[in-house]
Amino acid sequence: MALTNLPGPFDYNSTRNKLLLTEYGRNVQNMVKYIVALPTKEERNKYAQVVIDLMGFLNPHLRDVADFKHKLWDHLHIISDFQLDVDSPYPKPSPEAIHLKPEPLKYPHQRIRYKHYGKTIEMMIEKAKSIEEPDRKRHMVQAIANFMKMAYVQWNKDSVADDLILSDLYALSGGTLKLEENINLNRVEFRTNNNNQNNNNTRGRTNNNNQNNRGGGGSGGRTNNNNNPRNNNNQNNRNRNNGGAKKY
Repeated sequence: MALTNLPGPFDYNSTRNKLLLTEYGRNVQNMVKYIVALPTKEERNKYAQVVIDLMGFLNPHLRDVADFKHKLWDHLHIISDFQLDVDSPYPKPSPEAIHLKPEPLKYPHQRIRYKHYGKTIEMMIEKAKSIEEPDRKRHMVQAIANFMKMAYVQWNKDSVADDLILSDLYALSGGTLKLEENINLNRVEFRTNNNNQNNNNTRGRTNNNNQNNRGGGGSGGRTNNNNNPRNNNNQNNRNRNNGGAKKY
């Protein structure tokens, strides 16, 4: 049997107009499209305020923004494709300002000679080279050397000789910063985190204590049953009856 009443054309999302702001949905976009087609400006202002309230209800997270109402009115103009003619309390945004792309970030392209020391060491060395007071400069250079040793151990996790640190310091400073050869830098050691092992040991001791407490509780239960006055009276009565029967 042939079908006579065929359905109309199906309405798929792929055949609809593109959503300009997907967070508000298609219903809001259809309402804005309806407002744009209204003949009088008074009606457009009235319905635009209703849509603004609805947009704020659909996106409550925008209430935390300082210019909450301003952002909603900007979104209203964007949804209308900048064709809505209403008396907005805020200036109408321009399409050029909306689609303006920010400038790309400028990443530093600096060459670090010894990457395990980092760029900070090189900046500290340049600062130490400009110090004129001898005592202050010597303390500054020694502090830099100790910091270099700590950074070296963080990457290598092995012991490092002080002569190597002093040699790298001399090379990084271009031969201007130098310490005595017999100087002893601060001792730096790499230690692993033993918190997990300590927690496991503590957990094991706690479990043993709990088991001991439960065992003690069982013994205590048996002791309490023996010391119960009701049980003792029943036992005495049985003994008395048995003794009377033996007398007769």
